[in-house]
Amino acid sequence: MIRLLQAMAGADRGGAEAFFERLALALQRAGVEQRVLIRANPRRAQLLRDGGVAVTELPFGGLLDFRTHCGFRQAVRDFRPTVVLTWMNRASRFCPRGDFVRVGRLGGYYDLKYYRGADHLIGNTQDIVDWIVGQGWDAEKVHYVPNFVAETRAPAANRKTFSTPEGAPLLLALGRLHPNKGFDVLIKALAQVPETYLWLAGEGPLRAELETLAARAGVISRVRFLGWREDVASLFAAADLFVCPSRHEPLGNVVIEGWAQGVPVIAAASEGPSQLIEDGIDGILVPLEDDKALGAAINRLVNDRTLAMQIGAAGRQAYEDQFTEDAVVARYTEFFEKVAG
Repeated sequence: MIRLLQAMAGADRGGAEAFFERLALALQRAGVEQRVLIRANPRRAQLLRDGGVAVTELPFGGLLDFRTHCGFRQAVRDFRPTVVLTWMNRASRFCPRGDFVRVGRLGGYYDLKYYRGADHLIGNTQDIVDWIVGQGWDAEKVHYVPNFVAETRAPAANRKTFSTPEGAPLLLALGRLHPNKGFDVLIKALAQVPETYLWLAGEGPLRAELETLAARAGVISRVRFLGWREDVASLFAAADLFVCPSRHEPLGNVVIEGWAQGVPVIAAASEGPSQLIEDGIDGILVPLEDDKALGAAINRLVNDRTLAMQIGAAGRQAYEDQFTEDAVVARYTEFFEKVAG
């Protein structure tokens, strides 16, 4: 029987943090015996406890954070895990030595010095796995296990709530308002797509700058800055197309979210989306930083609804084949059983 201890020291919001929550709850539903250590976070702790997960909150501070060092060791002594799974650098740094299999999970191209004590590493894309092996890791100790996204369905958000005409083509984009996400490129592309509206769900340091850019590009009347949203399924249900213009996107969870909702996806060819999408089949890929190519791709699907529906259906099939909760949880449990012997 696997006894799994997970440690996550991430922020309140983020792609890795959201997937950690989904995976912990899914493993609990699958009957995995587990406990989790998290950075103090009342929202996350309550979410996990409501799902039956045993949670310990620790500071996960700097090098002199003796409380976390002691708390992690105490959890190991009390729970006696067979596998400890650490998420990202900080949690991995605090993991003690012990009589268990230590696994680090990477969702990006992180400094591997924090994982020197790990017995195995997980990468959530094949490219990350190949990169880790290229850094000198034994290929037999590096494993590809993908993410899954929630298949939540909901009624479409009311367009009137966001002053959006019922008949207008509607784009949806999600993510932190950060340079990596490329939303400036999307706003420039929107200027080439007449009568089309954009719902941009997310918050971050570039909000004022993006609002100014939208005004200068002459599209501010067609862009809606929605802030952080918990009703993402409703937003997808209202949208005609989903756009991921990221300059840097190691995995592309948002692509899988679009697929799960059956919404046609257009993405810049950053690391993750370019590995996920078969161009012209289950999505459209465009070059990075190219607002003209992005605008042309949006116009193509806005004006060809048959093609858009075909791409949306193929994306949904890709999701069902590889990225459902059942499929990914099965891969995780098989992995744990394998490395634990």
